[in-house]
Order: sequence, then C-alpha cells, then structure tokens
Amino acid sequence: MKKHLLFFFSLVISVASFAQNNSYNQRSYNQKSYNQKSFNQIKPTFGVKAGLSETGIRGDASTNFNNLLSNTNGILTTQDQTGFFAGAFVNLPVGDVLSLEPGIYYSQKGYQLHGALDIKGLGFLGANAKASLKLEYVDIPVLLKMNFNGLQLFAGPQFSYLAHGNLKTTASVLGLNLLNNNSDVTADFSKWDVGITGGIGYKFAGGFNISASYDYGLSKIDANQNVNAYNRGIKVGVGISL
Repeated sequence: MKKHLLFFFSLVISVASFAQNNSYNQRSYNQKSYNQKSFNQIKPTFGVKAGLSETGIRGDASTNFNNLLSNTNGILTTQDQTGFFAGAFVNLPVGDVLSLEPGIYYSQKGYQLHGALDIKGLGFLGANAKASLKLEYVDIPVLLKMNFNGLQLFAGPQFSYLAHGNLKTTASVLGLNLLNNNSDVTADFSKWDVGITGGIGYKFAGGFNISASYDYGLSKIDANQNVNAYNRGIKVGVGISL
C-alpha cells in the first residue's frame, strides 16, 4: 500500500512539474512573440525621395512690389522659380497609425523677374531682360505622419540652412546677349529659415510613395531681417522606403 501511495504521489508531482514547465515555456513563447511583434511595430524604415518644386517669395514687400508691377502694363512681370529637391528620411513608428519622420534634403528655391520692352513701331527689336534668384537650401523637416491603409497625412516644422545664393541677370536684343551676369548673393540672405510644411501622400505595398506638400516660411529671409519677405512654395515628389 505504501508503495502504491508513494508511486501515486510521485506521479502527481511529476505531472504537476511537467504542467508547470509547459506553462512557463508557453508564457515565454507568448512573451517572445509579443516582443517580436512590438519590435516589428517600432522598427524604423529608411528611404529616399526626390521631386520638383515651385517656389517664390511672399510677404508685404513682395505684395507691394507686385502691385507696383501691375501698373507697368506688363513691361515687368514676376514668376515663381522651378527647381528640384532630393534627400533621405527615416520613419519611426510610434503606434499603429502615427509615426515620426525626420529627413534631410537639398532644395532649390527662389524667384524670377521678367522685363519686356515693347515700344510702338520698334517691337521687332524684342528687347527683354530677366533676373533669376536661385537659393540653395538644406531642408530638415521633422514630420508627424498619419497612415490610413496607405493614405498619408503629414505636417511639422522645417529648419532650412542656406548653402548658396545666386542672382543671374540677362538682357538681349535681336537675339544677341547684351548682359549675362552671375552674382553671389549668399551674404545678402539669412543663413537660417524656419517654417512649417504639410501635405498628403500615398504609400504603395512595395514601399514606393508619392507626395505633395506646401512649405510655409516663417522667417524673414533677408540678412538684416528688415524686409517682410518669406520663402513659400509647393513640392511634388516620389520616394521609396528601403
């Protein structure tokens, strides 16, 4: 009888021990699976993006200047500057929908001024002049992005460093260039520009994405911070997550 009881208790202890070990292993597996899932959710992704931009200078000074040009019967006109941007970003998920996306981009901005002299009886001369301001920036946006099954909405601050500024002026008559001058105007503009940017995009399953955004400069861009002139513009780009 004692032998049977001893065998019975040994069996119970063995079964309990096995059950406990099995339960512990299952919890460990579940915890590992949960940790792996959490790691996958917060795993950062890197990417590159490039596209075209259409930028200009806005503000009281620019508005007053354009109002003045409207009284010149079309002799002088202003136009935004077409450029491009390219760079890289890192996307840091902070939830199922939200992510933080800092990036760094080379970006062209600027402004254009066109003049056409149309004198009665001498229009065949075709006298015209052009001034093109090209500002080259390093843009550092820090975006808060929301992703809804591929559809993306984003906005955030943007810090820009002026790397170079160039003013090109040309004038011609009868197709002959009378003036073709390039001037370094970097020192005439503020080194730093602070603004906000926001837009909409779509990310496809393979990581390819498209986006459109608007940059709204908040800092006066002249070196002395005396003129109410600000960088403003739109960007359309394509990118891919690596």
